[in-house]
Amino acid sequence: MVPTVAGTVNRGKGVFTLALPLAKIPAVNAIKDEEGRSMAVSMYHASVPVFLQLLGGLKGVIEKAEAHATGHKWDESTVLNERLYPDMFTLARQVRQASEHAFGAGRVAGVEVPNLPAIDNSYAEMKARIDKTIDFLKSLRPAQLDGKEDSQVTITQGGQPRNFRAQNYLYHLAMPNFYFHTTTAYNILRSLGIEIGKRDFMGAMPS
Repeated sequence: MVPTVAGTVNRGKGVFTLALPLAKIPAVNAIKDEEGRSMAVSMYHASVPVFLQLLGGLKGVIEKAEAHATGHKWDESTVLNERLYPDMFTLARQVRQASEHAFGAGRVAGVEVPNLPAIDNSYAEMKARIDKTIDFLKSLRPAQLDGKEDSQVTITQGGQPRNFRAQNYLYHLAMPNFYFHTTTAYNILRSLGIEIGKRDFMGAMPS
């Protein structure tokens, strides 16, 4: 017999009662409105501030990579085309994908997202992409996302349109993909010996 919260355990000839303490799960902190009243965590607060924090971190690691590469006289194009494995995206493409998935917040809001270049060819262009993504996200307001959980979002994947419930799209496609591509961009640069760490990746937390 396997241990349960409260039950018996059979150890050969002996049988004894086993009681395990219940884990205490702390309450989730609620967002406060302008009058200090608690309210449920919203789609806006669960996504946009997180996108902004990690995009700031991504820009920071790119700046450190640029300084390191310049000091060591590394070819810029070579660094931008580095990848962790031959069948994975390059650094420049990882940054592009992170930006595209962060735009998911705008797609949920139902506003047109920026049309940026297909790929970046310099550190300056990668940083500009991140800046434009940050500026776009900062233009969004909670009321544009909150309450849109059941609305429809249509994106193109594999050349075919796909429809999603907005909350599922944001939480289960856009955000996980964003984490994947920001993490992979960081890992590419770390694998090159760039002196960056988790604090760099995380960026500045909101106060």
